Amino acid sequence: MFNKETEYAIRGLVYIQLQNFEGKRPGIAEIAEQIDAPHFYTAKILQRLVRQGFLESQKGKGGGFYFDIKKPAVLLKQLIIATQGDNLFCGCGFGLKECDENNPCPLHDKYALIRNALNQLVMEENIQGLAQKTMKGDEMLSPRLR
Repeated sequence: MFNKETEYAIRGLVYIQLQNFEGKRPGIAEIAEQIDAPHFYTAKILQRLVRQGFLESQKGKGGGFYFDIKKPAVLLKQLIIATQGDNLFCGCGFGLKECDENNPCPLHDKYALIRNALNQLVMEENIQGLAQKTMKGDEMLSPRLR
């Protein structure tokens, strides 16, 4: 459903938040290893997310990635749109460019239900909440993220 960049971004940000809860600021190598993602690709994703304002980074001793606690929680929808665009929320399930109520594809009605449910899910969930659930063991994530 999500592309690799989005998957790595979600896992990376959840890991960063988990470390931030413990007063730590993880670096690229640690994050990439813990989320089982390529180092260079993880660096590229996180650097872009810093430029877009999703998180902060600091170089040098005591540096790493962290969230600005003064900013609102990062909604999954915001992150997904930043990494793969909004086609998941408004595109055609059949992949057609011209698909709407007047010219529906064979999947139009059923896919609209899925698209609307997904939209609701990602508007209700945020990175910080997912990290808290991970700490409580409410979600089945890789033990590496805990």
